[in-house]
Amino acid sequence: MWFKQLSIYPLNKAQLPTLETLADKLAAAEFAPCMGLDWDSVGFAAPASFQPQEMVFAAQNTWRVALKKEEKVLPAAVVRDILDDKVQEIQNAEGRNVGRKEKQELKDNITDDLLPRAFTKSSRTEAVFDTDHGLLLVNNANANKAEALLTKLREALGGLEARLPRTNQSPGSLMTDWLLRGAGEGGFELDSDCELKGLGDAAATVRMSKQDLSAEEVINHVKNGKIVTQLGLCWQERVRFVLTQDFTLKRIQFLDVLQEEAASHGDDMASLMFASQILMSEALSTLIAELVLHLGGWAE
Repeated sequence: MWFKQLSIYPLNKAQLPTLETLADKLAAAEFAPCMGLDWDSVGFAAPASFQPQEMVFAAQNTWRVALKKEEKVLPAAVVRDILDDKVQEIQNAEGRNVGRKEKQELKDNITDDLLPRAFTKSSRTEAVFDTDHGLLLVNNANANKAEALLTKLREALGGLEARLPRTNQSPGSLMTDWLLRGAGEGGFELDSDCELKGLGDAAATVRMSKQDLSAEEVINHVKNGKIVTQLGLCWQERVRFVLTQDFTLKRIQFLDVLQEEAASHGDDMASLMFASQILMSEALSTLIAELVLHLGGWAE
């Protein structure tokens, strides 16, 4: 229920679909399993297991959606072994070599024969529309996977005004400044993890974990020309996370105060998911708003 990593997309609040439109459009783009010779299948699925027919889980002004992907698993070694046996059989029976073009045709036929019987693996990417703050919060820090979900949302909705999280000051510059000073600002405190890189293609990378980031030995890396590319932070003693130079959040931990507040709303699955989604979205969106303030605002 609680996101572990985050890609952020600011939205045009004035152009957001209604909840009903979103639900209808995603239902029309519902996931269907891989069939026959399909290698993969992608579509929207119910984000809440206790509401299997609902494509959107709404908690006040936050709407959770889920994109499901199913892929066929056909190990190359299996195809290669069958192909080798087939080639050897032809060579023994007909006394001739099998050329490259014929091998490729044999390989294609073997693949087509095996594909309908191949195992499948599935994955899900979840996201929450925070309509109050105008943000799409994607539970994945991988740019390709986050963009894949955004692309499918745009296809289903016939367009969605979402942009990359560009700010007037780069996150790397702000993180480097905070590390150099040995302290964050506002509600942000330095935690105990960071990554620093030097300039140039062959520059060294230094990673630190469970380290006092205000220590002189850490600060000296910045003084010697390295920039911070990832920085562990704690926000208002409510959320721990690692901020990256791409403005994604990794290794998010929602601390006890939030977990306990969600649990106080009930212990059944629906109540927990409803409360945790509201608390999580509010915490993340408020955290992001404060970060953007320190970064000089959103770039035009």
